[in-house]
Parts: sequence; structure tokens; C-alpha cells
Amino acid sequence: MNTNDSLIVKNNRAKKMMLWFGMISMSMTFAGLTSAYVVSSSRSDWIEQIDLPFAFTLSTLLMLCSSGTFYLAFKSIKEQLKKRAQSLLLITLALAFAFVYFQFQGFGEIIEQGYYFTGAESSITTSYLYVLVLLHLAHLAGGVIIVTYVLFRTLKGKYSEGNTLGFELAVTFWHFLDILWLYLFLFVSFYG
Repeated sequence: MNTNDSLIVKNNRAKKMMLWFGMISMSMTFAGLTSAYVVSSSRSDWIEQIDLPFAFTLSTLLMLCSSGTFYLAFKSIKEQLKKRAQSLLLITLALAFAFVYFQFQGFGEIIEQGYYFTGAESSITTSYLYVLVLLHLAHLAGGVIIVTYVLFRTLKGKYSEGNTLGFELAVTFWHFLDILWLYLFLFVSFYG
């Protein structure tokens, strides 16, 4: 870091670094959980393969679309197309809520197949699956709060050319959540 940099530049760098530290620590949490999943798969009571309901595939596609709309909103705000950015942020939120809806639909189908989180009918396999997905949903809830905050700041005209750091950080975090979900989805789908 150059000592001649302005305080604003230094502050922006610090905020970006804090976001990266947070995302790295979240990645390590999920890496640990998926490693435990792999180690536990050698247990005698492990269910070899749970066929994930189509609702999870659909929710994955919705999450990918939400990253696209959020990116386009960020691009729009940089081009000072505020109404377009607002519309795209609303679409991003709608896609996020649709993602959550289909996640719970998928859980409903898993329960209908007889796989439970706790109780006599549960298994270590389903417990891991529930923990992975629910932990991701908890992080997604934080992401939805962030998107909502960015939307309100956009409605109030708080972002202008050269003043988009908050928006940029939000987009970065949202893309991280998307990549994290894609990793979890592919991991659970193909590891067995």
C-alpha cells in the first residue's frame, strides 16, 4: 500500500480485504464440512447415494440467473441507469426468494422419500445434507439483506460514478454465494 494513497482509497482497500477474509473463512467452513462428509462416507450406516430432487436443480439455475441480474444491475449503476438497476435488483431479490422456495420444495421431496434430519428415520448422510444446505441458506439470508440494502441505497440515489464500492462488495459476495452453492450442489450430486 502506497503511503501517499488517500484515506478513502485505503478505507476501500480495507473493506475489500475484510470481505475476502470473510469469504475465505466461509469457504474453509464448507471445506471442513465437505471433508467430514467424505470421511463419514466410509461408515456402515452411510447412504450411498441420495437422488436430489429436481427442485434443487431448478434452484441452482435460479441462483445462477440471480448472479447475472445482479451483475447487470451493477453495470447499470456504473452507467448511471438507475431505474434499470433498480428493476434488476428487484429481479435479483425475486430470484433469491424463488431459490429459497425451491430449496424447501426439495427438502419436502427428500422427506417424502423417507430421509429425515433427526429422529429414528434419520441418518448421518441426511444430517450432513441438511447442515450443508441450511448453512448455505443462512448465508443467503445475509445476502438477501445486503441486496435489499443496496436496493434502498439505489432508490435514494446513493451510488454515483466513482462511488459504487458498496454495490461492488455486494455483487462480489453474491457471486461467492452462487459459486458456493454450485460447489455444494455438484459435490452432493456427484460424490457417492
